[in-house]
Amino acid sequence: MHQQHYQRVAVLGATGSIGTSALDVIARHRQQMRASVLVAGSNVRGLIALCASHRPDHAVIANPSQYADLRDGLAAAGLDTQAHAGEAAIAALAASDSCDTVVAAIVGAAGLASTLAAARAGKRLLLANKESLVIAGHLVMAAAQQAGCEIIPIDSEHNAIFQCLRSRDASPEAGVRKIILTASGGPFRGWSAAQLADVTPAQAVAHPKWRMGPKISVDSASLMNKGLEVIEAHHLFNIPSSRIEVVVHRQSLVHSLVEFIDGSLLAQLGLPDMRTSLAVGLGWPQRIDSGVSGLDLLTQGQLDFEAPDRKAFPCLDLAWQAMEDGGIAPAVLNAANEIAVSAFLGGNIGFAGIPVVVEQALAAVTDGQADSIEALLDADLRARQAASSAISSLSNG
Repeated sequence: MHQQHYQRVAVLGATGSIGTSALDVIARHRQQMRASVLVAGSNVRGLIALCASHRPDHAVIANPSQYADLRDGLAAAGLDTQAHAGEAAIAALAASDSCDTVVAAIVGAAGLASTLAAARAGKRLLLANKESLVIAGHLVMAAAQQAGCEIIPIDSEHNAIFQCLRSRDASPEAGVRKIILTASGGPFRGWSAAQLADVTPAQAVAHPKWRMGPKISVDSASLMNKGLEVIEAHHLFNIPSSRIEVVVHRQSLVHSLVEFIDGSLLAQLGLPDMRTSLAVGLGWPQRIDSGVSGLDLLTQGQLDFEAPDRKAFPCLDLAWQAMEDGGIAPAVLNAANEIAVSAFLGGNIGFAGIPVVVEQALAAVTDGQADSIEALLDADLRARQAASSAISSLSNG
């Protein structure tokens, strides 16, 4: 086996669930890789604890007012890790000689600048920040292509497609007919629109299969997550919406499928554990140990597949429509959804209000270019304002 290059990995979003999983895989392969840069949003204590166990060269806290806490905490722990703060520092380190590989796992629009910086610098990009492709897919993919940046998706669905294709080439020339994304259906699979009206935040956050943060859990429950993943797949695999399908598969064991022109259907199966996708990204084209055990088909029993209920869960169609409209529409969709989910979690709107708010924002914010990060972030801001007004009228109505 050929000697692999020793990898220095920047983990952006190190204290979150994906960051923690990435560090778990990295720690299993100390001969081949190490975490050289760790980034967290505002959890200074968690970041310092990770620095103590992984000894990175650099640590960044996104919130600039916490710089002194990080610097002093690292010094008190006797670590020579260099402290930094702020978004500019994250983007600069992601593009710097301090790393070869970047795990982009900062949630939301906040992850966009550093994802783009890593792409422009030609890093190997393990992409777990789906919003960067939803908001600025064309820009990110163009930057990656220009710089020779290899993107390996970490979302379990896109990672499954990547594994089935052994690349990101889903073209008809590569013999691909379509890609099929699987959705768990979330905790409310089979519920009617009437039943969904009374859903509480606690119910929405209790995902049946995956342990995730509150925002992504609500997105999974509303199927907006799947809508965002459809937009992400469209960019990642350069495939039109007509060749993307979504099926609900409640066991979450088949992570996605690819249908080829000869009639072959390849699926990737595995236990629901992000370490598998991360190991694919860190080791590719080699396979490396992830710490995840194999899937015992006999104990799992049967696998079910069904069509998503688009009437009860309108977010999926809203995302599909935004993808087809293109331009700033996906950025508006994403921003309005972030505001709507936050309002739902705060008890200001009901679960069924989420698609209503998103739809109103999409109707309100239609003008604007999608040719620069600044223009897209402006659309993002206007969408947040439109969503906030929609929420006020819903809660007062």
